Amino acid sequence: MKIGILGTGNMGRVLTRKLAAAGHDVKVANSRGPQTIEAEVLETGAQAVTTEDAVKDVEVVIMTMPHPAFERIRQLIAALPEETVVIDISNYFPGRDPVNPELDSDIAESEWVRDYFGRPIAKAWNSIGMVSFETKGMPKGQPGRVALPVSADRGHDRDIAMALVDDTGFDGFDAGSLADSWRQQPGSPVYITDLTYDEMGPALALAERHRLPKRRDISAQVFAERAGEGKSPDAETVVRIARALFI
Repeated sequence: MKIGILGTGNMGRVLTRKLAAAGHDVKVANSRGPQTIEAEVLETGAQAVTTEDAVKDVEVVIMTMPHPAFERIRQLIAALPEETVVIDISNYFPGRDPVNPELDSDIAESEWVRDYFGRPIAKAWNSIGMVSFETKGMPKGQPGRVALPVSADRGHDRDIAMALVDDTGFDGFDAGSLADSWRQQPGSPVYITDLTYDEMGPALALAERHRLPKRRDISAQVFAERAGEGKSPDAETVVRIARALFI
C-alpha cells in the first residue's frame, strides 16, 4: 500500500522501518524537514519527504505525534479524500500534554481526535510500549505473538489497520467502534501488557472506565521513578509493572 507517516519519534521511526520492510511504499515526514530524518529510518526503503508530500496520493496516513502537534497538520488531514484511511497512534498524558478538559470527560480519546479533524479515523498501535514494539514482533501464527487492539467506526478502516498491524509483527484484534476505544487507552488491562490474541478479548471486557485516569497517572510516576523522566525501563519490566497495575 501507499502509506504516509507523520512523525519520526520513537514509534514513528520503528513503524516506518517495519512497514517499508514489509513491502509497502512508505513516505515519512516530520516537522523539521526531510533533511533531518536519520538514514537508519530510511534504510528499509522509506522515502523522506515534506509533510505535504507525505499525505499526497496515499491510501493510508498514520499520525505518530502527540496531541499538541495536531494543530500543524489539522488542515491537511481534514482535506484528505474520504476514502483515505487515517490511523492515530497517540495517547493523552496530562503530565506531558496540555490539559484538555474534553478528554477529562466521558469522550474516548479517539472520538475526540475524529471530531478534531472532522473525518473518520482508526486507532491502532497505541497500546504497546516502545521497546516491546521494536523487539517483540513475530511472524504470523507463532505461539505467544502479542496482539494489539484496533478500533474504527468504518469496517474498511479497521480491516486495513489490522492488516498493517500484522505486517509489523503483531496480531490485530478487532476492538470495535471508536466509542469503545477507551478500553485500549492508558490504564486499561490491554495497555502495554503484551497480551496474546486469546487474552485480548477478556482483557478488553475487564476495563473499568472510571479507573483508567488514576491508573495511567500512577504508572507514569512508577516508570519515571524506575527509569528516569522521559525514559523507559526494559520491556519485561514495563510489562510486569503494567500487569500489576492494570489487570
